[in-house]
Parts: sequence; C-alpha cells; structure tokens
Amino acid sequence: MNQRRLAWTIWGISVAFMIAWLFVDASSNPVDIGQYAFAVFAVLLYSTVGALITSRQAANRVGLLFAWVGLSASISLLAGSYAIMAQQRDLPFLAASAWVGRVGFTAMFGPLGFLFLIFPTGRPASRRWGWLLRVMLVAYAVTLIGFALTPGSLTAGFAELDAPVANPIGLPLSWKLAVEAVTTAAGFLVVIGALLSVISLIQRYRRAAQLERQQIRWLAFLGVFLVIVLVLFFALVVTGVVSDEGTVSGITFFAFIIGVFLGIPAVCGLAILRHGLWELDVVVRKTVQYGLLVAGFIAAVALLAFLLPLLLFGLSSGAGDVVDVPMIVIGALLAIGFILVRSRAQRWANRIVYGKRSTPYEVLSEFAERVGGTYSTEDVLPRMAQLLGEATGARAARVWLRIANEMRAEASWPPDVPSIRNVFVRADELPDFGADDAFEVRHQGELLGALTVSMAANDPMNPTKAKLARDMAAQAGLVLRNVRLIQDLRESRRRIVSAQDERARTLERNIHDGAQQQLVALSVKLRLATGLLERDPTKARTMLEELQGQTTETLEDLRDLARGIYPPLLADKGLPAALEAQARKSPVPVTVQPDGVGRYTQDVESAVYFCCLEALNNVAKYADASSVEIRLRQSDGELRFEVADDGVGFEPDATTHGTGLQGIADRLDALGGRLEIRTAPGEGTTLVGLVPSPTGKA
Repeated sequence: MNQRRLAWTIWGISVAFMIAWLFVDASSNPVDIGQYAFAVFAVLLYSTVGALITSRQAANRVGLLFAWVGLSASISLLAGSYAIMAQQRDLPFLAASAWVGRVGFTAMFGPLGFLFLIFPTGRPASRRWGWLLRVMLVAYAVTLIGFALTPGSLTAGFAELDAPVANPIGLPLSWKLAVEAVTTAAGFLVVIGALLSVISLIQRYRRAAQLERQQIRWLAFLGVFLVIVLVLFFALVVTGVVSDEGTVSGITFFAFIIGVFLGIPAVCGLAILRHGLWELDVVVRKTVQYGLLVAGFIAAVALLAFLLPLLLFGLSSGAGDVVDVPMIVIGALLAIGFILVRSRAQRWANRIVYGKRSTPYEVLSEFAERVGGTYSTEDVLPRMAQLLGEATGARAARVWLRIANEMRAEASWPPDVPSIRNVFVRADELPDFGADDAFEVRHQGELLGALTVSMAANDPMNPTKAKLARDMAAQAGLVLRNVRLIQDLRESRRRIVSAQDERARTLERNIHDGAQQQLVALSVKLRLATGLLERDPTKARTMLEELQGQTTETLEDLRDLARGIYPPLLADKGLPAALEAQARKSPVPVTVQPDGVGRYTQDVESAVYFCCLEALNNVAKYADASSVEIRLRQSDGELRFEVADDGVGFEPDATTHGTGLQGIADRLDALGGRLEIRTAPGEGTTLVGLVPSPTGKA
C-alpha cells in the first residue's frame, strides 16, 4: 500500500471511529453538542490535513504524522466511551477498551513533539539532527510500551471511569516503580527533544529559501501565540488577578486548547499546501505587538497591584487588600505606561517580522516624504533605488527612465552594481529586462520608466514584495515625468547649443572657403587692373568686366549664406514665397499649397521655414520619393504645416529620431508646438507640425 492510499485509509478509519464514538458516547453520557462538535472537528481536521499533505507530497512525513494523531485520538475516544458504557452496563471487554483508550491517548500527543524537527519538508534540517529524531522515536516507543505495561489501575484516556480497572497486560506490581521511572524518563526525553527541535527550526529558517521561510513563519506565529496564551494564563492565575476557575482563565485556557487541537493542523496545512501563504506578515506583526503589550500590561498589574501597595501602604499581597488602594491611581499609571510602551512594542514587532528591512508603510511614507522635498535626479532616483532594494531584500535595484525610444538606467543600488546598457522600447510596452523582476511606471497611461530588482536565489520575489514594488511604481509616475522633463530640457539645450556651434562652424568654413577666397581674388585682380590702366587700357577694361561678373557671383554666394541664417525673402514676402523659392531648388519635385496663410511673427515663420527645409533634406537623403507636398493651414490659433512624400516610409516604433527630426521637434517644442510623424513601410511619410501662432507680422 502506497503512502497516499495509506493516508486516506487512515482518514476513513478515523471517520468511522468518530461516527461510532458519537453513538456510543451519547448512549452512556449526557449529550454535549459543543463537546461533540469540537472533538469531531479536531480529529477530522488532523486526519484530513494529513491525507491532503500526503496526497500532494508523498515524501512529506508531516502528513502521516497528522493522520496518526487523528487515528490515535479517534481510537482513544471510542475506546474510552465504550469502557464507560461497559462499566455501566456490565459489557465485555471493559479492561481491554480502557487499556486501548489509555494507550491511544498517549500515542496521540507524542508525535506532536516531532513536528518542529521535521516541519515543513517532513525531514530533519540536516543529518546532524537525524540522531535527535531517532532518539525521540525510541523514547516515544518506550513511553508507549511503558504506559501499556504499567501495572495497577487504568485511566481510559479522555474518559473518566467510575471505578478503577486493572491493566489486563500489566507487569507485576513490584515492577511498578521501575516501569513508571522508565516511562517518565522516556517521556522527558521526548519533551527535551521537542524543545531542541525549536533550535533546529530556527537553524532551518536561517538557511532556508524564501518559500520555506514563509512556511516556517506560519508555525512560528502559532507557537508565539500559544506561548503568549499559556504565559498569560499562568500569570493571571499566579498573580491572583483572576481565579483558576474563573471566566477569564477559562477563556484563556480554551484559547490554548483551540490553538493545539485546531491551530496546529490548520496552520501546517496552509503552510505546506501554500494557500494564502504570503499574507502573514501583518498578522504576525500585530500579534507580536499586542502580545508584547499584554505581557507588559500583566507585569505592570503585578507590580502596581501587589508590590507597590506593599511598599507604599504596608499591605499584604492578598487579592482582597488591593481594594483598599486607590484604583484610579493604578489605572492612570497603567494607561500612561501603555501609551509609552506601545510605540516601542511596535518597533520590536516590526524588527521581528521584517528584520533590518523597513515595513512597507515606512518605505512608501519615506518615499512620499522624499518626493515632496525635491525632484532632482541626483537625489530622488538613487534614493528610490535604495528604498526599493532594501525593502525587497534585493541584490540589486534599478530605476529606469524612458527617453525617446530607450530605457536608461538612471539610478541603481547598491552603487557598485554593474552598469547595464540602455534598453530599446517598442511602442508603449515594457521591454524585456532579462531575469529581472520589472514593474512599469506609468502616469496618465504613458509608459515613463520601470523599476527592476534582482533577487537572491535564496530570497526570491513573492507577492508581498511584488505588491510593495508596484505601489512604489504607482507613486513614482509623477516623479519620473518631472525628471524626464528636466532630462528632455537638458538634452534639448545641449542639442540647441551643439546645433548653434555646428552652424557657426559651417558658416565660418563656408565664408572662409567661399566668399572670403573670392573677395581676396577680387582684391588682387583689382590691383592688377589698376596697374594696367595706363599701360594697356584695353586689357584693363576686359579685366574689369570679368571682375564685375565675379563680384555678382560673390554677392549671390553671400546671399545664399544669408539664407541659412535668416532668408531675406522670408522677411520680405513671408512663408509661401520663401518655401516656393526653396522648392524650385529641390532635387525632388515639390508643390507648395499655402491655403491663404498670412504673415506671422519672426520666430514662428523662421521655425516653420527651417522645419520644412530640414524635412525636404530628409526626403532627398532617405525617402527615395518622386514628389513632395508642403501644405500650410491656419486654424484655431495654430499654424499647421505638413510635408508629405510618397517615398519608402519606415517603421516608427523600430527607428529612433535622427538629428534632423530631433532638431525639428526641438524647434517646435521651444515655441510650445508639437510634432507628429505618420508613416509606415512602403506608404510614404507625412511630417505634421503645429505651432501656436496668432496672425499678424511682428
């Protein structure tokens, strides 16, 4: 029989025994619905969780452990109830059923001592802890054998017999002390082993990966809860604040029983089967926080209610004397102490849950504070990367900024992480960053950048960390937009300065190589002509005629140079005339459709003029077009121009802007305008520019 079938067989037997127990116990004892419901639910929870774990993870011994606990409990309940009924009605097998109830009760609790040693994988944390498991198994077996063979009267496990029943297989009474000593020693070894198992679990947690750590946190959370409840119960009873039979102590003890019989299988089942595994941090933090507060409150009650009256008023420590103390003073002191301790308890709880990392709320709060103080890339983006890396426990964190069609790694943490080349962005989609976890940053639907983290192998990304990163990315949208505006402004200024410098160098080179050389030649020829006037007037006259023609050519060259600065024709007659003059010089046939546009300010006219010239240059170089149309139109306070060709076109998402298109965009952006490019491979290109332009010449 394989382990899965064995687990479900045990589950079926446990269910059958519990149904039989309900009938047997109801026939011999008063019906207690609450007791029945609790017992049935607890046994079936252990058995069901054990069967489910074994079904999903056959090699995980935790499943069989829980199945064994459920089976032992069902056997003990049924046997004990039958022993009571047999004693009341003089039925057979009284001693045997009482013996089975006793052994089953002992068998139920022993395996729980192994839980910390093998959780959550079903195996010890290392081979060195394997010896402890073997010792505990031997001690557990000895304990069972000791309980089975102890001479004298029997208890029936959960049941209470009206009269003592002798052990049917008990050893001689002379051996009783020896058997009880061995049984006690073996049980003590199981308890010591269970305590050492806690050390094993801590060691396992330190070496485990993130998933296994989160599983262990679930069991640790329950363990802390049980310890707090147990300490609270004994503290209340020992200090005399409540009676050991009062309502408060009863509720506290009942909470402990609930945690043992229902909490252990529920928590372990959730952890191993991984349902809702990542939502535990806040629960643990609050539990630890208020557990610390409760412990401090109990200590304060003991101090103020017993020691303080004894020292100040000379009262004894009896509970009745506390009434004589002004309780309003004690209450006020407790309230003040609660307020003072609360923040420190919260910090301790955060440290226990998150370690050295900040809580998600602290991360987002600090980030919002940083954003409110400054938007500079020198401060905000590196700090954002640091917060993201520290909060998620990542090996490296980066903040990417989208500029044009590239993602640029603007900041990284730690500062010494290897640099990464810019990543190309296609359309409006988040690019592939390799093995990194990437979280897009958007503002008003536009992709502005990304946050990426590289996690360690033993501490991978989980939904809690991913949610924190997404929350940071949601807050970072406005920041990246402002940073990108600053970057765009800097890039635009750099390009404008570079373009001005290049234009100045080109103009200087053209003047030096062209007009200047021509003027020097004219000067030399004029001196020669002057010297020939007396010796050879005819030749001097011919030379002067040549000089007149060369002077005209030089004048035309200077006019051409002047058109590159600001065309005189544009200043005199406006956009349509200036563009038509340039169209006649274009190697590609150009048609200008002015649509009745008038005069505009000098900056608007020059911007549109040079944008159209740059577009014509691009058409001549790259478009392979047979015709071009320049269309001008004034509407709604904007001057609109279009330069449309029938060339080869291109893929806009796969092509970055060259210096020509970028220069056009910069010119328009400087005037508050915008540029649109409509193109597709094989369908030509239409460049559309819009400039705010109230009509009227400046």
